[in-house]
Amino acid sequence: MKKYIVIITIFIAATTGCTKDFEEINTNPNAPVAVQPSLLLRQVIYDFGEQMSYEGFVAGDLLGQHRTALDFNLFDRHDLKSPQLGGNPWSIFYTNLRDNEIILNQSRTTDAFAVYEGPALILKAYMAAGLTDLFGDVPYFEAFNGVEGTVTPKYDLQEDIYQNENGILDNLEKGIAAINAYNGSIGLEGDILFDGNLQFWIQFANSLKIKYLIRISKKVDVAAQLQSIYTQGNYITNNSDNAVFDFTNSEPNSFRLAQLRVGDFNNFVLSETMEEILLDLDDARIATFFRPFANASSNEFNGLINGINSSTTSIALADYSLSGTAFREDTSTLDANFMTAWETSFLLAEAAAKGLITANAETLYNEGVAQAFEYWNTALPSNYLVGNANYNAAGTTPLAQIITQKWIASIIQGYEGWIEYRRTGFPALKAVSASLNNGLIPVRMPYPAEAATLNQENYSVAEAATNGNSLDVNVWWNE
Repeated sequence: MKKYIVIITIFIAATTGCTKDFEEINTNPNAPVAVQPSLLLRQVIYDFGEQMSYEGFVAGDLLGQHRTALDFNLFDRHDLKSPQLGGNPWSIFYTNLRDNEIILNQSRTTDAFAVYEGPALILKAYMAAGLTDLFGDVPYFEAFNGVEGTVTPKYDLQEDIYQNENGILDNLEKGIAAINAYNGSIGLEGDILFDGNLQFWIQFANSLKIKYLIRISKKVDVAAQLQSIYTQGNYITNNSDNAVFDFTNSEPNSFRLAQLRVGDFNNFVLSETMEEILLDLDDARIATFFRPFANASSNEFNGLINGINSSTTSIALADYSLSGTAFREDTSTLDANFMTAWETSFLLAEAAAKGLITANAETLYNEGVAQAFEYWNTALPSNYLVGNANYNAAGTTPLAQIITQKWIASIIQGYEGWIEYRRTGFPALKAVSASLNNGLIPVRMPYPAEAATLNQENYSVAEAATNGNSLDVNVWWNE
């Protein structure tokens, strides 16, 4: 169990002169007044990637039904307002967006730091998209700069966050432009995604543009923009170019589930949804993601329905499949995933299947499958794409095949599998066993309690717009 030490300092001042020379007295001459952007960049990338990978395992995978929680599982039963082992990513987004804003401001005010502008804009777009895709309308344009701005920013509409100046798509364009315009000799330090290679940041940004254009494609005509990006071809096309960083096998840089007590790790088992999909596809990745259950007579896997009532349902751990060794014993094989070649390929396959770009959707789908198997260190069986995983398999549709494959590969990738289910309806998720949300699968994350406490006036507007902070009100791109 973790121990927390809280140090409380009490200032007792006389009634006069309490502020005399306060700034001089309370300034540490040995402490830096500003953090170098190289240190902040490393911190933002690592902290966001590490925390959202953990969130992806203990919360995102429950909503996406990759895993099931045995205990402490109110979240798995869709009481999302009561996070337990995870399920409150709000502060992760805002902390890292705030720190990233410092990098961005430094890049624009200090010539020696100009190289950081492009990457900081791209990261801002990436994190802002993740935030609004989960919650809907959120504080954005007035947020992240409370020192010089407001500490009670208004909630902005999701459509504005995506489309307006200094929003998601605009920042990606400006990030690419800033990198192309940079002609200095100072390199990008602290970059644990691409080791300072600015051209890889451009590929990352273009892959993100593909992702976000498709995400809003039900509301906006994005075909011309997608075709332009596809034709130029300057996006992530190989796993060697992925926007990821590797975990290690030793603390403090191992995946967090390897550092926690075994009981926390054993609380999560293969879900019935994931089991059925992987077995139907005869998918070898089941042995990468999970391990045979202890009571199996041979190498068999067994999943549990999501959202059991743990107070009335008795579960024997040995009857269900635990997560694979990559998530605990050998986390050096695991990545914190920002964007990959396989995700880009599946996005382009979807665009082609919907006629948004001129391309061969089946070829892009097959490429995505091969890249996803490679990414998860699993050999692709020679007959995999001629069976139930075939692009044109009977009893399904190409779109269902594309999204299902993306969903499989997105395990622990934040909340991505659940977001794509909300957007497309694929794969078909099951009703949870003992729902605390009237049997409905949530379509947004609720604003956390601290949002109301710290910004009550603006929160009240957003609360009213979401029917009392309901889990069942679609975000703009999904209306």
